[in-house]
Amino acid sequence: MSPLMISLTVFVGVSAFVGAIASLLMGGNSKRAEDRLDVLAGLKTSEEQTKITKDELVKLSSQTIDGALGLLMERFRGIGLFFEQADSPIGLRSFLLISVSCGIVGAALGLIGNAPTPLLPLFGLLTSTFPFIWLSFRRKKRFKQFAKQLPDAMELMGRALRSGHSLASGLHLVCDEMPPPISQVFRSAYETQNLGVPVESALKESLKKMPNLDYKFFVTAVAIQRQTGGDLAEILDKISEVIRERFKILGTVQALTGEGRLSGAVLMAMPIAIFFAVYYLNPNYVMVLFTTDLGKKMIAVGIVMQILGAVAIKKIIDIKV
Repeated sequence: MSPLMISLTVFVGVSAFVGAIASLLMGGNSKRAEDRLDVLAGLKTSEEQTKITKDELVKLSSQTIDGALGLLMERFRGIGLFFEQADSPIGLRSFLLISVSCGIVGAALGLIGNAPTPLLPLFGLLTSTFPFIWLSFRRKKRFKQFAKQLPDAMELMGRALRSGHSLASGLHLVCDEMPPPISQVFRSAYETQNLGVPVESALKESLKKMPNLDYKFFVTAVAIQRQTGGDLAEILDKISEVIRERFKILGTVQALTGEGRLSGAVLMAMPIAIFFAVYYLNPNYVMVLFTTDLGKKMIAVGIVMQILGAVAIKKIIDIKV
């Protein structure tokens, strides 16, 4: 049997295995629905009632969970949180379909380009990660936008508190006056506290959706102020000032480490570029890596060294501010 047929057989087998596991998870629908109805009816404790937020109510009414992928989303909450943090425009079902499609397209392009047969599954695996890479970049970009907007939001809330507004009104003001993503995060906290949840608990819940260190300072400051009192407006001004100074230092660090980041990108891309260049110049010379035991060991060692090099370079240029 050819390597291509073996790869296709393995792909079909893994897909069937995932489908079988998903079908076993379909029996938990009724129990979950009963638990949520008990909480909504007041049959649970007050601690469990505080966990019900507007996001969960909307999710309960809109999500029918008619397939295995929806159940997997519920089972692995980290996946759903990752999608929520990235504000993904697509769901898990569409994401997996796109990933599989990208994998098939990558293998097909390798086949059209006369790539070595052992590399076809590798091409498919690499291209199937493109949607995840895109989602990761989208999540990272959203985090950066939130960090840049946070000082202005702190100042806006500080002015609102000085003018006599409550903290909840300050949250609502940020929701109305500022663009996403910070308006989305604050709106989630504002709507949660409208359901009767304490403001500090609502802010802590929103911190899961936006794990920003400066935002954590703000949430901690609100929690302490609620317990001990104090001038929250002044605290918000101090947090805003600290954030702005950190951005200045971070810009300096980025400028000083620019050469190291560029060198790392070149060193990581050079072996791959040389491999493909030599393959198209002399394919027989490269195929020794795939046809001999020593060549396969050299490929494995090369991949491990590439990963270690990437980690080492990242540790050098990643300076915490």
